[in-house]
Amino acid sequence: MAKIAKEKMTVEVEETQVSPPTKIKPVKKDNWELRDRTYILKGDKSPLTYTIPSRHNRRHPLLWFDEAKQEQRELRYATNMNSPFVDEQKGEVTMGHITFRDGVLNVPKKNIALQKLLSLYHPMGKHKYIEHIPQQLADDELSVIENEIAALNTAISMEIDLAEAIVRVEVGSRVNKMSSQEVRRDLLLLAKTNPVLFLSLANDQNVQLRNFGINALEQGIIRMSQDQRHFIWASNDRKMMTIPFDENPYSALAAWFKTDEGVEVYRSIEKRLK
Repeated sequence: MAKIAKEKMTVEVEETQVSPPTKIKPVKKDNWELRDRTYILKGDKSPLTYTIPSRHNRRHPLLWFDEAKQEQRELRYATNMNSPFVDEQKGEVTMGHITFRDGVLNVPKKNIALQKLLSLYHPMGKHKYIEHIPQQLADDELSVIENEIAALNTAISMEIDLAEAIVRVEVGSRVNKMSSQEVRRDLLLLAKTNPVLFLSLANDQNVQLRNFGINALEQGIIRMSQDQRHFIWASNDRKMMTIPFDENPYSALAAWFKTDEGVEVYRSIEKRLK
């Protein structure tokens, strides 16, 4: 038999370079949290029905200023649209009403357009209604209670001169005819009904100085010029100080009492006050 020589066959395989997979940048999704939301009217009133504007008109403008576009954008609630912005609504629209019943409006998670309109864009938001968030409401209520306790504790231990100065802010010159018990009563009522205002007044260093200046004026030691531009001595009409333009006269006087010249005048008035 004839020997057949086997030729070695070499097959060259061309290597194919495989590029690494291209990283696809994630598309930023709307971070709006999908959940049912409840909105409640502010205040203690809960009328049977209360309707707020759902579309823009002259009487009730429904506009939102878009800072990115530098323009006012018209709003309206269309039940068949996914956006509350008119410029994003295409085709025929079906208008809807926004009505609170017994002071409450429940909006299901599928109605994103209405939720965004109420939570983000409606001009009545935070003025007429708020979103009911249990944790946030608990925090707010706790803060109110803590302020009230702090205000009442401060009022109880407050000296009568400062108490009179604070009460004067509320009742004016009538405080001069009030007994010390009446002053303390009104002070505690203010601390209870408006603790934030009370604490701000209690921490205002100028409150007592304003009260001092008012007392001096009421007792005829000083007076204000007819044009309300100067405080002058009542005894000789000599100018005591000039009131800066567009400032409350008594606030300006209180600040002036802290100056070197004002301190001397304060001491002089103090000797004459009854």
